[in-house]
Amino acid sequence: MSTPVIGIAFGNTSSSIAYINLKNDVDVIANPDGERAIPSVLSYVGEDEYHGGQALQQLVRNSKNTIINFRDFIGVPFSKCDVSRCEGGAPAVEIDGKVGFVISRGEGVEEKLTVDEVVSRHLNRLKLAAEDYVGQTIKDTVLTVPTDFTVEQKSALKAAASEVGLNIVQFINEPSSALLAHLEQFSINKDANVVVADFGGVRSDAAVIAIRSGVFTILATTHDYKLGGDRLDTELIEYFAKEFQKKTQTNPRKNARSLAKLRANAILTKKTLSNATTATISIDSLADGYDYHASINRMRYELTANKVFAQFSNFIESAIEKAGLDKLDIDAVLLAGGVSFTPKLTSILEAFLPESVEIFGPQNKNASNNPNELNASGAALQARLVADYDEDELKEALQPVVINTMHLQKAIGLLNADGEFVPVFLPQTSYPIQKKLTIKQATGDLLIGVYEGESYIEEKTIEPPAKEEGEDDEDSEEWSDDEPEVVREKHYKTTAKLMELGVKAVEKGLEIVFNINREGQFRVSARDLKTGAVVKGQL
Repeated sequence: MSTPVIGIAFGNTSSSIAYINLKNDVDVIANPDGERAIPSVLSYVGEDEYHGGQALQQLVRNSKNTIINFRDFIGVPFSKCDVSRCEGGAPAVEIDGKVGFVISRGEGVEEKLTVDEVVSRHLNRLKLAAEDYVGQTIKDTVLTVPTDFTVEQKSALKAAASEVGLNIVQFINEPSSALLAHLEQFSINKDANVVVADFGGVRSDAAVIAIRSGVFTILATTHDYKLGGDRLDTELIEYFAKEFQKKTQTNPRKNARSLAKLRANAILTKKTLSNATTATISIDSLADGYDYHASINRMRYELTANKVFAQFSNFIESAIEKAGLDKLDIDAVLLAGGVSFTPKLTSILEAFLPESVEIFGPQNKNASNNPNELNASGAALQARLVADYDEDELKEALQPVVINTMHLQKAIGLLNADGEFVPVFLPQTSYPIQKKLTIKQATGDLLIGVYEGESYIEEKTIEPPAKEEGEDDEDSEEWSDDEPEVVREKHYKTTAKLMELGVKAVEKGLEIVFNINREGQFRVSARDLKTGAVVKGQL
């Protein structure tokens, strides 16, 4: 492929474009208006079509001709779509069994657009922005999709893209794309279990991913189609509406334009409070001719939306439970999507997850400052890989026999000097795989036992120290930590012995090689580092 292959993250609320530049760096492409997180919005005024931020501005005065939140409708029958998410914009109607929109083009002229046509126009605008930036015609793209997108939805997306000369050479699921982009910049130098939580504008998606020797395996996914950043907006809107009504005795909720003004300012306030501790809202003629001016600090905002923040943390917990894991099994949480900018999200996750779990969000030095660009960046990295394949090679590389590898269900490892099981291969390790372990302290005649094992959680109750004689309860009204503390620890236990290897007269250590081939045959070899003598075992 001679022309660049771009990566596109197509979201309900916003979309992003990225590609690998000549310096081999990821460039997230801005549209002509300088937007990198480009609103997935189209708006029509007469013969003019607006896109992105310009279209979003039309929601206050031209909402019935402004199309929002349409991505998830493609490839889905109208009867199965929750069209309520279009409230605030152009109402969704049924056209030929699909979701569609009826747009006024002025002077009594109406235009009917199916969601396929809307998606085509949106993708075309992204394609044009990429071509303007790169200076070349763009033909091919890697496109991100949620893990629950069906074959029918992907086929409809592919057809909509082809209408504007864009060929989707590969789909990549959003959590894998976000994790790929994160690891490109901040590598995790060990096998790990990572939760990728993508909190978007109108929905939330999470995936628990096992990283084993650089291979990603999705253990579980979960989705909430009503939990997103707009829930935070709604809490702010209600807070402002109550305050305005208390001051003026006028209810701004009864007027669509008033609500649109409140929503636009609530979104701006939310973004401001992600970076500052105080935000000011100022709306001329909000309702019945009354202006509205107010301030809100971050603490008040967090208290106002506390229930929604709790739902975000519960959502992550449900993903971990669905994977059959404990919170102690998780090594990191990677936050993606616009809601990730909110500092409160990181703080509540730090509160309910063990200290051993690292939260990769904008406040973390080892994470992207732009979590809403992770999906596009990952798609661009994948695009760089597929650019080296021709069409037939790519089809062969994506065959299930290639991408669906076998996995270990339990850990495999050794016992240390204290008799504790130490995993060499963690559960969900895909094979074929090989690992080497060097034990330089090993000497003498040795019997090496190779075991299968599994983890378990042990809970310990630590009683507070006893009070010394003479201590009284004068400060009993103050908070005290005299309650027992429950500590949860993760351990491993052996479940089966797989083999034993006897090695004699070792002087300067051993090199042990563990190998599982494509057929699942397990081989272990122990080599004396001084003599080179090798002992082998096989299952």
